[in-house]
Amino acid sequence: MIKSSPGNFLEDFHVGMELRHATPLTLSDGDVSLYRGLTGTRHALYCAETVATANGFERLAVDPLLAFHVVFGKTVPDLSLNAVANLGYADGRFLRPVYPGDTLRAESQVLGLKENSNGKTGVVYIRTRGLNQRDEEVLSYIRWVMVHKRDRSSKRLDARIPDLPKAVDPATLQPTGCYDHWDDALSGSGHRYEDYAIGEQIDHVDGMTVEDAEHQVATRLYQNTARVHFNAFAQAKERFGKRLIYGGVVISLARALSFNGLGNAAELLAINAGTHAGPFFAGETLFAWSEILDKAELSDTTGALRLRLVAVKDQDPGQFVRLGADGTYAKGVCLDFDYWAAIPRR
Repeated sequence: MIKSSPGNFLEDFHVGMELRHATPLTLSDGDVSLYRGLTGTRHALYCAETVATANGFERLAVDPLLAFHVVFGKTVPDLSLNAVANLGYADGRFLRPVYPGDTLRAESQVLGLKENSNGKTGVVYIRTRGLNQRDEEVLSYIRWVMVHKRDRSSKRLDARIPDLPKAVDPATLQPTGCYDHWDDALSGSGHRYEDYAIGEQIDHVDGMTVEDAEHQVATRLYQNTARVHFNAFAQAKERFGKRLIYGGVVISLARALSFNGLGNAAELLAINAGTHAGPFFAGETLFAWSEILDKAELSDTTGALRLRLVAVKDQDPGQFVRLGADGTYAKGVCLDFDYWAAIPRR
């Protein structure tokens, strides 16, 4: 009997399928420090316990994106071990903080699927929930992933594409921070909710080059076992001829770069949408810019900004690269990420 698993192919999924993913992970202070070292994140809320506890947190919390990547990594052996690419995200919600010492596990449900016209691959839509050791839901998101078929001669006639919300309703956002003792000097930014205007664009200026070693460490930290990120022997035979940088690394680096211009927008509340618009490889340099899509007042001390974060490689982000005339992304765009973040009010 074969003991190892080749992962699931398109034929193995069906709508309503539920999966409980293996290997819960207890996050430590070391994981938090390693994540900071791999991303360069500087948001004070997730760097200084004094800032966190002064603004509504029990203690220094895990960066929400680290929790997201850990939960995502749990799902890879079951959902995307045979992936061509992770295509997008929707309806992501960060429901409660994760602290060092918490143990995260993941559960998923298949919401939809369809076979692609090439007959070789298909797309699977999944809702994943991350839970802590008390079975409390800490985050939830939908993603859709392109996966290989096991048998190219087989046909899937049961296509179903779920209706996905265009954005998370700001009335449902659940910030942890109360921001009534926010210190602009410590946060590194004097710009608060009132200082940003819908339609404003911000060039984050700085760039970050990614090397193979740090990408491998980051992806292993998240226990993401996708072959496209690790197996250079197999990827040499594929379209790009080399390994892809995990898209979550691009999200975290772009978010870290956004500190320069959005230093007070620290607490990630929701993911409205996200697209890995193009490949990113070791040795390339990432830049980012943001656009203010919307604003919402959450309380007397807290507001929320809806932000479009765009990452580009090896080019000036000040050009604010947009969609091409035919609806495709311009060359060099790696990420288009739409999210809500909390920010203190004046």
